Amino acid sequence: MTSSMDFCGTWKVYSEENLEGFLKVMGAPEMIIKMRKDVKPVLVIERKGSDFTYTMKTPLGTRVHSFRLGKESEMTVADGRKFKCTVREENGKLIAEAEKFTAVRELQGGDMVETITAGDVTFICRSKRA
Repeated sequence: MTSSMDFCGTWKVYSEENLEGFLKVMGAPEMIIKMRKDVKPVLVIERKGSDFTYTMKTPLGTRVHSFRLGKESEMTVADGRKFKCTVREENGKLIAEAEKFTAVRELQGGDMVETITAGDVTFICRSKRA
């Protein structure tokens, strides 16, 4: 079984499947969708015990989310809207559940794969260590 400690480090996104569809179903403004679809973010994940810090860097700006496993926390999307989310660790995966989506982050070979399901839309983001 893989420990989520393996998620720590800097990751460069190289593939995003259905990003536009996901952002639309999440209610992102058209301007954000247009700007975001040509950008491949850099993700930095840090962990101390049950506390995580997740930093997403793009030319559009940097967003930092901090959360504790099993505890509801507030996160902010690119256009400033806030949502509540709870992240848990299960079978070496990080699973985030919010009102509008479920996200599963796992390691596959040397890649980190995040699969986010919102209604009938699935968004898959693949990253390699930077």
